[in-house]
Amino acid sequence: MAEKLKEQESIPVSKVQRAAKFISTGAKVGGNYVKHYAKKIVDPKLEKEALHESNARDIYSSLSELKGSALKVAQMMSMDKNLLPRAYQDQFTMAQYSAPPLSYPLVVKTFQQNLKKTPDQIFDTFTRSAVNAASIGQVHQATKEGKLLAVKIQYPGVANSVSSDLKLVRPFALRLLNMNERELDHYMAEVEERLLEETDYILEVGRSREISEACSHIPHLNFPKYYDQWSGDRIITMDWIKGKHIKEWLETNPTQKEKNKIGQALWDFYDHQVHHLKQVHADPHPGNFIVQDDGNLGIIDFGCVKIIPEDFYQGYFALIKKDMLLNEDELNQVFYDLEFISDKDSPDEREFYKGAFREMISLLGKPFHSDRFDFADNRFFDQIFELGDRISNDKMFKKSRQARGSRHGLYINRTYFGLYNLLNQLEAEIDTTKPQWLQ
Repeated sequence: MAEKLKEQESIPVSKVQRAAKFISTGAKVGGNYVKHYAKKIVDPKLEKEALHESNARDIYSSLSELKGSALKVAQMMSMDKNLLPRAYQDQFTMAQYSAPPLSYPLVVKTFQQNLKKTPDQIFDTFTRSAVNAASIGQVHQATKEGKLLAVKIQYPGVANSVSSDLKLVRPFALRLLNMNERELDHYMAEVEERLLEETDYILEVGRSREISEACSHIPHLNFPKYYDQWSGDRIITMDWIKGKHIKEWLETNPTQKEKNKIGQALWDFYDHQVHHLKQVHADPHPGNFIVQDDGNLGIIDFGCVKIIPEDFYQGYFALIKKDMLLNEDELNQVFYDLEFISDKDSPDEREFYKGAFREMISLLGKPFHSDRFDFADNRFFDQIFELGDRISNDKMFKKSRQARGSRHGLYINRTYFGLYNLLNQLEAEIDTTKPQWLQ
């Protein structure tokens, strides 16, 4: 897909250049609102859908030129399907698969800065155009000594612009996500930490090896091998995993048995990471998984890994357990520890949030409550979205003076939503394995 997009000759790298791009986008969005309300005077029945489409197109166009954290946030928001109007979902979902790639001279420059050689001096063959371009970097295909390789190159300036970009993206996020400032700050601090890690390719290679090795016993999973001699701070070289992205694979009309097999491999992969490793591949969007011709699942990106603190793990999964055996005092303690309630709350607020979060976690935990679960059942997802809507539109929630929930929950919830979403796309029915204490 990346070859069809016009290549970029440069990326705005300095804070001033990047800020100017955001300001011009804000002006365009403002202009779209003015046009919309002018038309609305003529036609009072005019819906906001066309406005959303114009804004989504303009925002995505700018973010895809800037690359980096801003585009990554768009990608994350598109995964949380209930957060955005459909026009934004459709545009931002593109960030999961494609962004305009960098031109070859910029790729050569990155190689010379990082590995002191050009791609042609290192590899036997190297595609001049990217075969895939996303938010943090782009991928080229190469060969060396008979090996087919994927070479991931980080965009210039991405690592240095994480913090400033997230400050610039705040006004868009506040408007699109319908959050208050305290919630967004709470959210952004955790996002910034993960994104800074995601630009550290040395850390990524280390984690990739560690998790791949620890999950190598799981049936029907494959992981690439990584090559230190052709990798650096901004470049990762690994085996090329042949196959199709989940979306493409589903278009080949696989059988229910084949879909269940891929779904089971996904569930087992996440089950082992969360409950045994206490660290998890926290970016379960479809672009990170390849269905191979032999029917196995390739896992290709460990940029975003969330370490799960033990105390958070114990409290979170204690609430997911089907027959919650906690007494009222223990339950209150878990809610305090997970920051769902605080000393600042009135008794009414405490009761509201305890009820709301119990309901939400119980619903999220539904697949854990039976030995087998059918993710093709859309009613389950409708219930999640309805509950989310009901809570976020409640007066008590809207007037909250603080962010709700431990920051560790952001990526764990996102991981489970992403996993459930993939399993829903696969329409997979699977055995929901879990640790003994959760059964």
